Amino acid sequence: MKAILAGLGEAGLGWYKRLRGRGLLLAVVEKDPARQAKLGDDPVPFYTSLEEALKSERPDFVVNVTPPSAHAAVNNAAFDQGLPVLCEKPISFDYAESMEIVARAERERIPFMIAENYRHFPYIRKLKALLEEGAIGEISTVDIAFRRYHRVKRDYAVSVLDDIGVHHLDLLRYLTGREGIAVQAGMFNPSGGWQEEGAVLQTMAIIELEGGIPVHYSATIASRGPMTPWCGVWRIEGTKGALLLDNGIIYVYSDDEVRMITDFDDMPQSDALGEFLASLAEGREAETNAGDYLRTQALVYFTNMAAKSGTRTAIELPAKEGLRHV
Repeated sequence: MKAILAGLGEAGLGWYKRLRGRGLLLAVVEKDPARQAKLGDDPVPFYTSLEEALKSERPDFVVNVTPPSAHAAVNNAAFDQGLPVLCEKPISFDYAESMEIVARAERERIPFMIAENYRHFPYIRKLKALLEEGAIGEISTVDIAFRRYHRVKRDYAVSVLDDIGVHHLDLLRYLTGREGIAVQAGMFNPSGGWQEEGAVLQTMAIIELEGGIPVHYSATIASRGPMTPWCGVWRIEGTKGALLLDNGIIYVYSDDEVRMITDFDDMPQSDALGEFLASLAEGREAETNAGDYLRTQALVYFTNMAAKSGTRTAIELPAKEGLRHV
């Protein structure tokens, strides 16, 4: 299997090293020719046009690490050639466009996966296993807190929810196995944050999941105090106990006892690229296939809508058809 890597920005460079290290890289596409210098003396073919690269090379798949505004164009160009795509989140910042591109992939039965790496953290896998084992009974409430000072330069206005919160909301779906049905939210730019037109630095939301499970979500990228890990701090209350995930340590509270878990060697090692390749080899849907991930983006979209309206907003979920054959 050989891939064309589209995009050589900060995230793209990481993907370049990952693909190169596994012997999977066929060519690199980056519209800014100056970025070729990042490759050093590597003779890997370099293109400034994806169309030219697709004509000249014979890739097995495309890894899309371009800015979100270019995601749809790159994905469609790959789909025109029937090529599977592994795409960085989001599918698109435009929810309607996201639905259109996913519909095309499903209609044409082209494997399309979103690279949601947070799910592959070993402590997240362990937290999921504990919930499935019934370590705390049935889930009753969830609290998620994310706090960092994270001022980054993008070619778009940064929103804590769209840029980072999407990871947390995807983990919420993954860990609970439930979809969101309604949300109330607020978006803020707190004093002490930086000024950037269109930027949203803080989000607070109350999300109702299937089964009436309430979720409190608080996130900021303008924190001056102690920072949380990128995945946030999680407290999941259950009918028989509680789970706390903080700084890579899981605390299990049950029957007035506390158990601390710091060793995750019993969890299978995985990452987004390995899952994508395995799904292709096995002819199955990837764990974060775009059809499923669209439901994460729906949660983000309706949370944004709830903040704009200031009212409790019902979450309309897209149909979950998926790729029947890949």
